[in-house]
Amino acid sequence: MQNPGQSTVNASGKFAPLIKDEHLQEQIVRPSLTYWKDAWRRLKKNRLAMAGLFILILLTLVSIVAPFLSHFEYSATNPSIANQKPNSVHWFGTDDLGRDLWTRVWWGTRISLFIGIVAAVIDLIVGVIYGGISGYYGGKVDSVMQRFIEIIYSIPFLLIAILLMMVLKPGITSIIIAYSITGWVPMARLVRGQVLQLKEQEYVLASRTLGANTGRIILRHLIPNALGIIVVQITFVVPSAIFAEAFLGFIGIGIRPPLASLGSLLSDGAASMRYYPFRLLFPTAVFSLILLSFNVLGDGLRDALDPKMRK
Repeated sequence: MQNPGQSTVNASGKFAPLIKDEHLQEQIVRPSLTYWKDAWRRLKKNRLAMAGLFILILLTLVSIVAPFLSHFEYSATNPSIANQKPNSVHWFGTDDLGRDLWTRVWWGTRISLFIGIVAAVIDLIVGVIYGGISGYYGGKVDSVMQRFIEIIYSIPFLLIAILLMMVLKPGITSIIIAYSITGWVPMARLVRGQVLQLKEQEYVLASRTLGANTGRIILRHLIPNALGIIVVQITFVVPSAIFAEAFLGFIGIGIRPPLASLGSLLSDGAASMRYYPFRLLFPTAVFSLILLSFNVLGDGLRDALDPKMRK
């Protein structure tokens, strides 16, 4: 379609001006895209990020379905078949107690993903609210809240985890609480920085002038405009929580047997790596795929949600 004001060639071979049409000047020639539609369009172009998203969805579905495909319980022991190599019956082999590794690996994947997602949700709620309030009020309120964050951040995660294991019995709840005590701090700092920039914008001043209260301004104006960077941060919080759980399981203060997590399976596999490497191979492969997929997805989301990357 030619733009108004362009020239064209008539039958005599001479240029003649086109007639201006004011209606054409206001015609929409490109479909409008919302922020999230445009971000999804750009994310789909990132093959590595889409591969990470596909792998995460696949691993999640397999962790839910796979244990039901096995005829063995994750806690069922049979010493007569201990340390069997992968075969047609035990697809991932068996451990030193004769437990089916196929069932235990996918059951452990389910528990690790659950811990990561729940910890990320807690970090999201606490970090966003805390950082939003700190950044919006500023001044003495912000100063006091930031000093509290520095105190929390100075406490080692491992120390908190060990103390909780002494007070509470080791398990999923203890690990989630231990990570959540300090895990929300990076999210709070990130949200605070975004709110400090956004609260000076004109639409926030207009909303305040119209009588909107503090809660409405934070929840309806500031947080939605910082949602892009929050989503990206979540993709890094989940693997961090999974890694923390795996670390606790590896040093022996994580999930208690007969329950299994990727951390406890890695710990058991490392102890017999020299003689039965398959016991370490399969949980390591799943664990590495989860962390790698979350990281490449986070990188892709960071590029897709960045307005400066828009073409």
